[in-house]
Amino acid sequence: PAPSSSTMIANLALSALAFNGPAMRAPARASAVKMLYENALGAQAPLGLFDPLGLLSDADAARFDRLRFVEVKHGRICM
Repeated sequence: PAPSSSTMIANLALSALAFNGPAMRAPARASAVKMLYENALGAQAPLGLFDPLGLLSDADAARFDRLRFVEVKHGRICM
């Protein structure tokens, strides 16, 4: 059986939302952590410090250095 026109319209609308989803979110606020490590090696211009899990939300410099060391170590092991 051929799909109904309402099903096709619904699929079209949902596929359009898949591409515009990130644009519909509220803008993220800059945190003190991002500002603290914004000039750290590896921070990129559009994102700054990329910390999606919030592991550095209450971290000091020693914790930041430890996480960076472990990240590099695991990257080398994976290669």
